[in-house]
Amino acid sequence: MGAVVADDGPSGVKAPDGGWGWAVLFGCFIITGFSYAFPKAVSVFFKELIREFGIGYSDTAWISSILLAMLYGTGPLCSVCVNRFGCRPVMLVGGLFASMGMVIASFCTSIVQIYLTAGVITGLGLALNFQPSLIMLNRYFDKRRPLANGLSAAGSPVFLCALSPLGQILQHEYGWRGGFLILGGMLLNCCVCGALMRPLEPPKKSEATKEPAEKKVKKKLLDFSVFKDGGFVIYALAASIMVLGLFVPPVFVVSYAKDLGYQDTKAAFLLTILGFIDIFARPICGMVAGLKWVRPRCVYLFSFAMIFNGFTDLMGSMSVDYGGLVVFCIFFGISYGMVGALQFEVLMAIVGTQKFSSAIGLVLLAEAMAVLIGPPSAGKYAIYSEFKIVCIASIYTKRKLLDATGRYMFVFIIAGIEVTTSALVLALGNFFCIKKKSEEPHTKEEAAEREELNKSENKSPEDAKVDSIEVEQFLKDEPEKNGEVVTNPETCV
Repeated sequence: MGAVVADDGPSGVKAPDGGWGWAVLFGCFIITGFSYAFPKAVSVFFKELIREFGIGYSDTAWISSILLAMLYGTGPLCSVCVNRFGCRPVMLVGGLFASMGMVIASFCTSIVQIYLTAGVITGLGLALNFQPSLIMLNRYFDKRRPLANGLSAAGSPVFLCALSPLGQILQHEYGWRGGFLILGGMLLNCCVCGALMRPLEPPKKSEATKEPAEKKVKKKLLDFSVFKDGGFVIYALAASIMVLGLFVPPVFVVSYAKDLGYQDTKAAFLLTILGFIDIFARPICGMVAGLKWVRPRCVYLFSFAMIFNGFTDLMGSMSVDYGGLVVFCIFFGISYGMVGALQFEVLMAIVGTQKFSSAIGLVLLAEAMAVLIGPPSAGKYAIYSEFKIVCIASIYTKRKLLDATGRYMFVFIIAGIEVTTSALVLALGNFFCIKKKSEEPHTKEEAAEREELNKSENKSPEDAKVDSIEVEQFLKDEPEKNGEVVTNPETCV
């Protein structure tokens, strides 16, 4: 049941790149879909909640905001739980929490109670599933990891296209209470996905060699040493800038079309086009990122995806008719899918297998600061995005700009500049700042692991001493040890 040592990447375990890994990928696909699509599915019931409790849109929008805030803000907590108990037990408990929150919410008599149940409890449950599923995907795939990340990320647009109409059907047939109850039952599938996360077993060793390894893992439930990695710091900074503009166009594109005089159904169809393109863009980008020549330069492909996305926003700002908006949605769907497929792949390549569980929690916490109160601040312009909630600072600024000018062109231009800036920070920071120093910390870790392996094999003290030259040779001879991409000047951000 997800032993600590197994989930933290035991020495000598090579990622199978298949086999049971495909079952893990399937579970990760389902979890990713639920995590990103569920806030949209809940938003379908907002009109009934407004009518029953006599509240405004901003009050109901807090439900989705709390869901996403819990999904991102509890990242460090999830990291601690995974490092302490393992991925599978955490995901099983998370599935129960997610389901229990929606079931209890169906009996609530006030909006505050729904905040606590559908928002806090369900959001925490989804968080306890989302992060461990990515960690397990990183454990099971190495050579095919870019493809696996792309296929897993495709769960987001697929579930967005499915859960939104399903929520409308449930609302029409059973009301919001019956709909919440049924959705709560569906979330029990997260427990099934958690059961698929079978931990990798380390090679058999004597009891004497197991104890030191366990003690070593338990010392760091949350590894803050990732901040010493320049690549991680640059990635976190670039991601923080990126979220300011990446999710703005999907929120405003529908109101943009309405402002041009098109019908509601025709305007909403733009998001359908965008989502459909996104479904295929993610796995295709994963395949491209896995190519032999591309993968060592994956960070630059990620930077290109962000520049492509920003340039698309700038071109979309010049759209004056429905045809122009359709073209914009097509190219935005491609670029957005590329970003979605690569964001966690690049993070995995930066920090490696052992530190990924802590790194992803800290990155998600940074993003949570931007998404906490997006919809209430967006007001009538927050046509809830099928993708994510837009950060408060970004959406509030753009709303004021739109109120002052009455033109969507400036909103799209600012969003494009923000995303392009993040791409430049990532690419230039990697090129100029992260070149030789990135080898040092990983080399020390590999040296320590090599020394432990030598001791476990009862080698002589002379053989057990590994100097820096031998470590470098060892890394060259075994570039795929423990399912990690070797961190050299070409593969480390």
